[in-house]
Amino acid sequence: MSYATILKELLDITLEQKASDLHISVGHPAILRISGRLIPLVRKREFNPEDTMALALELLPKEHHERFLKERDFDFSYDLEGKARFRVNIFFQNGCVSCALRLVPTKIPTIEELNLPSILHEFTRPSQGFFLLTGASSQGKSTTLAALIDEINHTEAVHIITIEDPIEYLFQDDRAIIDQREVFKDSLSFARALKATFRQDPDVIMVGEMRDPETVATAITAAETGHLVFATLHTNSAAQSIYRIVDTFPGNQQNQIRAQLSGSLLGIVTQRLMPRIKGGLIPACEIMLNTPAISNLIRENKIHEIPMVIETSAEIGMISLNRYLANLVRAKEVSLDVALGFSLNPAELRSLVKR
Repeated sequence: MSYATILKELLDITLEQKASDLHISVGHPAILRISGRLIPLVRKREFNPEDTMALALELLPKEHHERFLKERDFDFSYDLEGKARFRVNIFFQNGCVSCALRLVPTKIPTIEELNLPSILHEFTRPSQGFFLLTGASSQGKSTTLAALIDEINHTEAVHIITIEDPIEYLFQDDRAIIDQREVFKDSLSFARALKATFRQDPDVIMVGEMRDPETVATAITAAETGHLVFATLHTNSAAQSIYRIVDTFPGNQQNQIRAQLSGSLLGIVTQRLMPRIKGGLIPACEIMLNTPAISNLIRENKIHEIPMVIETSAEIGMISLNRYLANLVRAKEVSLDVALGFSLNPAELRSLVKR
């Protein structure tokens, strides 16, 4: 059986089993992630180094083979005969090649289909400002951002530019015009692509990831100058996200960044995906809106007080992660043990659940 045939069979199984991920590594059969759990395909043979290298090169376009062998890891997207798309990372480990493939659904889900709170719709309505979606890797940030962008696509006649690495969801223009740029394919970097948007007449900009001070500063400037900007960070809370942004800059620039952020920020949503009692995954969120109180705390460098404002502002849609987790436990969506594993303050969560 050719490696092209083996690869197609594995990807078809991934779709049939409704898996979110496929892992290929030496010494194991193919492994699927289904509802958050890793499940080996025990009836398939274990891969050797020759197998994993051949499968990786089968996935990767030929023009990138030399670059992968030089740089030792590579991110890209893979289209399975128009049936599905995968976000792929191939990399070396212990001298051998491994592959991690994440299924990207062809249909972009809505906020409701993702079981996210309805207040997220509010972030699609301003004409300018800066919205930040945060969380660890593989917690659904890309899908949530796609849902927000597609909602704008169906409701507003605007020009949207996305900057991604790699492109995951493919948008179909409706009321909006959407240009999707892939870093290293359509532009040399996030920062360069983001700077170029100022000459491309966008209304809405989506930045897949803010990796350096130049990208962060340009994103905030874009929000200040009349654009609606969406971006992601790998942080675990709203306060941590603001610290991360400010600490990206030298000390003599931090007051300016705090002032810019306090004025341009719309809100921060931190997201985690948890195993559901009845199967599948469900998100838990911390939601912070940039009210005058929050804005003052950012500007005055009292970021440590933000969690208290979130906790006491439920009437306008803010919610702490622990309160969100407690609500899911009480609704019997997730078990207490699972919720405790995702909480940043398990003792407080136990107390909230008992009330």
